[in-house]
Order: sequence, then structure tokens, then C-alpha cells
Amino acid sequence: MSRIAEVLLPIAVPEAFDYAEPEGMALVPGSLVHVPLGPRTVLGVVASLRDGGGGNRPLKPVLEALTEPPLPPATLAFVQWAARYSIDVPGAALAMTLRGLRAPRPRPERRLVVTGQMPARLTATRQSVMDAATDPISGPELARKAGVSSGVIKALVDEGVLRQILTEPDPGFGAPDLALTGAALNPSQAAAAKALIDLVQTGGFGAVLLDGVTGSGKTEVYLEAAAAALAKHPDAQVLVLLPEIALTQAVLARFEQRFGARPAEWHSGIAPPRRRQIWEAVVSGQCRIVVGARSALFLPFSDLKLIVVDEEHDGSYKQDEGFIYQARDLAVVRAKMEKALVVLASATPSLETVWNAETGRYGWLKLSARHGAAVLPDIDLIDLRSSPLESGRWLSPPLVQAMAQTYARGEQSLLFLNRRGYAPLVLCKACGERMCAPDTESWLVEHRYTGRLVCHLTGFSMPKPKACPHCFAIDSLVSIGPGVERVEEEVRERFPEARIEVFSSDTVRDAASARALVQRMTEGEIDILVATQAAAKGHNFPNLTLVGVVDADLGLRGGDLRAAERTFQLLVQASGRAGRHDRPGRALLQTYLPEHGVMQALKAQDRDGFVAAEMVERELARLPPFGRLAAVIASGPDVQALETYVQALAAAVPNAQGVEVFGPADAPQALIRGRRRKRFLVRADRSVDLQGFLSAWRARAKVPNSVRVVFDVDPYSFL
Repeated sequence: MSRIAEVLLPIAVPEAFDYAEPEGMALVPGSLVHVPLGPRTVLGVVASLRDGGGGNRPLKPVLEALTEPPLPPATLAFVQWAARYSIDVPGAALAMTLRGLRAPRPRPERRLVVTGQMPARLTATRQSVMDAATDPISGPELARKAGVSSGVIKALVDEGVLRQILTEPDPGFGAPDLALTGAALNPSQAAAAKALIDLVQTGGFGAVLLDGVTGSGKTEVYLEAAAAALAKHPDAQVLVLLPEIALTQAVLARFEQRFGARPAEWHSGIAPPRRRQIWEAVVSGQCRIVVGARSALFLPFSDLKLIVVDEEHDGSYKQDEGFIYQARDLAVVRAKMEKALVVLASATPSLETVWNAETGRYGWLKLSARHGAAVLPDIDLIDLRSSPLESGRWLSPPLVQAMAQTYARGEQSLLFLNRRGYAPLVLCKACGERMCAPDTESWLVEHRYTGRLVCHLTGFSMPKPKACPHCFAIDSLVSIGPGVERVEEEVRERFPEARIEVFSSDTVRDAASARALVQRMTEGEIDILVATQAAAKGHNFPNLTLVGVVDADLGLRGGDLRAAERTFQLLVQASGRAGRHDRPGRALLQTYLPEHGVMQALKAQDRDGFVAAEMVERELARLPPFGRLAAVIASGPDVQALETYVQALAAAVPNAQGVEVFGPADAPQALIRGRRRKRFLVRADRSVDLQGFLSAWRARAKVPNSVRVVFDVDPYSFL
């Protein structure tokens, strides 16, 4: 009897489509196939197979089964689970997994091989070429290997002794050398490493919080867990997730030093042909170590034994566009499906992770001291009310004095301000107009390096005008507030002889430039680094002894429930860049709110006290981790149609115990790209099936064609 293949497609359709399996195709769940969809041919994945026959009409057949290995069962199950969890169609999650497969293959490379024909005149030089060409090899490489000129190679090609062939480029995934040993560990590191190794060797699912202060050597600990995982099985694979591309190079280097082979690097900056190479090597098991950004979690691993989520608290693990997911939480689920160990590493773990560790759902390993002779930096607050800033200046006298002393000693300073560009607001002093992006209420940020005004929300960019677009007054636009470029301008005025650079996503646009800047800082070629959060975590600068936080209050503004937690985490991470080697470090935090609980906890370096106080507040409000949140965002160009829909949606809220729905209300960013936005916020007890509630609610109100609705489970952004 013929079979029916249920095929998932990486497009926005709500379910799998049925196709007939042609005779002899021998499909299995996970098979990669081409199928017809209207006039198009699309790539899909077989979700399941069942016996066919008896249908109302004949099904279109599967056109082709690809030669690539099928998606592993755990990968297929993970994709489908992730879609259900995120209240999205399965195709949205599947598109994440198939991204590498849909990229073009690398171009074939020209290689030379010996034909077996002898040259008319055999010389020692020609013999050396023939001896060197034992495997397909490029012409220049063969010339270097044999120690001859390119003319000798060309002559042998012309005689037919060598011939050109086209070969697939070597992906360069060397096997890890498990005989190599790691760095010497202190007793605390050794105990944590042994605990992780025991869990790996026991096998099965496990989740562990690796909780270590900044500079305590967490990477060396999880490297030993990786060694144990790779040794467990010849095809075992390891995935390390990082929040920033800038951190990838340092971790890649640590893995290469530990295992003698460079891991695969996966993030948005990887060229599509390389992405295809990595995808194919991962699904075949040839690539055994991947270091990458959050999307690496969707790669089709064939035998995944260990997942590490480094800096697990970082907000970058939350994707809030396209397919919306929190990679940290999904990493735990994927590890469970793979029967693997997941290690969540951080100096400032998220409250959700701490709660899971306190309640015994996760193991908890602690590293309470820095590695070697290094000690934690002293943290002091600069009260800007008693040490006011000079007009047009952003660095207080105590901070400037500390920078001067640090510079005089030949040590490095880092000034931290998590705000890109020159100024966050440009307004007209004649009429008060605030420069905003068209069809968006987001302020335009001045970037003086490029002379442009940029919307960091939509990407809109324009030259800074000479006249106000509203009242046409000439030279009336003024810059309000500081960004890193403005701070750098002040630093250059105060320290004209110093070597100063800016580290932000505007000045460091790719992995290569990030690697180069980090190298310059590490080797002492920079005296003062002005940086956003791109430099606030994970980096190890031996000569950096002073961190100055320009605006410590910045993250506390607004109504975000995680504002205090995020500010504490970010400032601990930024401060932790100082004094990581044998020289003591210090951090100075400029603040107008020195009495705030976050500032007092930072000064006292009392993380446990801060966490305990935050937990009490969250529990009283039944907010995460003691409850669950979801956001529903509706948007549309027609204000009336949008309002009609959200009112219908509000009237359709299902009756459910333990659930509160707030809204609809205008979103804080109420207009983006010409679309008005309305938000609902859902709070639910932990016992509630939140996904079931949201799915039922969505089905009770028909969405007009002009309205777009997005569900965000566990939201991190409240724009």
C-alpha cells in the first residue's frame, strides 16, 4: 500500500501538508524533500508517514528526496515543540533549522593530481613535485611544498603529468585531540569540573548552574566537561552558546588550544557558503564542536552530549523578531530531548535560573574567588549631586582624577556607557521639535562619526540637516545627552596624549574588527577604551585596572520589571573587567541615586542580598519566576481597524483561574514603520497551561487582513 508523507514546510502555514510517497523512495521521518506547492517547488521535512489510500482526491507526490542525512529525531521533535511553546507555526521554527541547508554550497576548488604519466625528461625538481602530489592539492600549495616555481608546475600540467580536477573545499573540521590536557585548576575549579565530568559520564539529561564571580575561570571548568563529553562517544558533539559575536573569537581560541582543533563558528556574520558547510558537517557528525550565537541551538546535531550557555543571564539570548524564543530556556529543553547535560554559566545568573537552582531543579556549582592572584575590584559610588558635572561634561572630577592616576601608572581604563552614537536626542531649540524617524515615534540618535541621524529601532538613517524640518530655523538643532562618541570627545580633550578607542556595534561591525580591537586592548595598545556592553562581558584585559560607569542609573529608567536585575547584572559584568590579573582593580559608578537598592548592593558586592530582595518583590507580585508572563502585540496601519480588533480580542478572553489579562493599551513605542501598536500583558500562575490559554484565546477572534498579531511568551522587551 502506498504511504502518505506529512511534510513540514519552512513557511507560515499552520500545519504539515500531505503528499504521496512515490514507489521506492523509502522516506523516513526527518527526510529532506522537495515538494510542489502551487506553481513552486519548496524544501520540506517529512514529519511522519502513514498508510495511504481511500482519500477524496489524489495527492501530489513528493518530487525528490535529498541526499543529505535526515534531520535527527530529537531535532525534529525540538522544532515542533519550540513552535508550540512560542505559539507560532512550525514552519517558523523549521526555517531556523534549515537556514544552513538553504545556503549555497562553496564553489569547487581547482586541485592538481598526478595522472601516472611520466614526464619526457625526469629531473630531481620534477620528481620532487610528483612526490609531493600524493593528494589533490592546489598549484601554489604544491609549488611551496615541493620548493619549486610555478613554471615547473605549469610545464608538468602541459605535459599531462599533472591534471586539474574540481573538488569540494575542505571544511577544516579537525578531530579534537583528547590526549591534550587543560590548564591547571585551583581546588574550587577542580571540584566543579569533577562534578560536571561525573554527570557527563553518568549520561542522561541534567541541568547545572555554574555560578562563578567574574574572573573565576568558568570557561576552564566547562572545557573539562566538554572533554569528557567528547570522550564519551566517537561522534559526540558539544554546543557552546555565547551572547555576543565579539566573545566568540576568544572562546574559539580557548577550545582550539585545549583540543588542537578549531570549532565551527556559527552566527549572523558567517558567509552563506560556510554556513552550508557547517550545517552539513553537523548533521553528518563530522563537526563535533560548535561555538555560536543563539540560532546555533537549531542546528541538526546528530549526537549532542553537552550544551553550555555562557553568560546565561544575558538578554541577547531572547530573540524578539521573527520566530520569538528565549535560547537559554530552549537550550534546557533541547538538552532534555537529546538526553544531554546543559550547563548555564554566569557571574550574575538570572533570577529564573537561581530559583531553579534553589528549588533543586538544577544543580548548583559555585566558584567564589577569582583565579590565581586576582581579586575582585573595589566598587565605589560617585554621587553626582555632591560631585556635580560641569556644564557640557559627562565625567565627574573624581572619575577624571582616577583616570589620570591610572594613565600615569601606565594602566588601562574602560569607560562604560550603554548608549551608542553621539547623543540620544536631537531637538530644535527654536520650536522644541524632537527629531524622530518617519512613521515611527523612536528618537533619532546623532552619530557624529558619520554625520547622520539614525533610528536604532528601524534602521532609518539620514544626514543631520542644517535646518529644523519643522520650523526651518537654521543651525537650531542641538544634541541632548551623551553617547559613547560624545564621551570619547570629552576624553580626547582631557587626555590628548592618550590612545583612545570606542568599542560599540557602530565602530566594530564584524567579528574580524572585534577581534582586532580586543587584541589591541589585550596587548596594551589602547590606554582608554570607551565602550557599550559589547566590552562589558567575557573579555580579559590584563592591564585594565579602572572601570568608570558614566551613567549607572540608565537601566533603572522605565517600567521594565527586570530593570533592577538587568542593571545589577550589567554593572557587575562591566566592573568585573577590572583587576583580572595581578594588579588590583576598582570601579567607579556615577549615579544620582546612590541610595537605590541596586547601587547599595553593587557597592557592597552583595549579590545574594540583592537577589533575595528581588525575589521577595517578584513573589509578592506573582511575577517570574513565581508566575509567568506573555505579551500579545497587535499592529496595523488602520487605527480604527486595529482598535476594533483589540476590543474584540479583549471581549474574547477565556475564563481561566490563575490568569490576569491587562490591556489593550498603546505600546510605549506606539508607532513603528507606519503601523500603530497595541499591547496586552498576560500574567499567569505557574500551574496554568499558558500556551493552551493563548492558543484558545487567539482562536476566538478573527484577525483582519490588515492586522498583524504577535505572541511573545516570557517577554523581555516591553516596547
